Amino acid sequence: MPEIKRTPSQRRRQIADRFTQKVAQKETLRIRGLKHKDETVWFGLGMFGIVGWAIAIPTLIGIALGLWIDRTWPSQYSWALMFLIAGVVIGCINAAYWVRKVRSSIIEENDDDE
Repeated sequence: MPEIKRTPSQRRRQIADRFTQKVAQKETLRIRGLKHKDETVWFGLGMFGIVGWAIAIPTLIGIALGLWIDRTWPSQYSWALMFLIAGVVIGCINAAYWVRKVRSSIIEENDDDE
């Protein structure tokens, strides 16, 4: 491929354009950071906690319901085990819903910034 010869003024303009783009990108990141200054490491850990509780609560409810059924109406099948599995599945669906919701809000926010 032949090399394109540029005049010094064209090179300076190209360098200035690249510099302007980098400054604009950094300013956009700075503004985005100012919007989320309250979101610290503790905020992120809290989000992990929300996902954990979204799975744990339906699982515990399923186990409690299963144990109650096992004590009230004994059978050869373990209702506690069946409801444990159902609680985990419901909890995972619930957690996926929350993650998808937060992800879509982040994507919308990024689109609004651009």
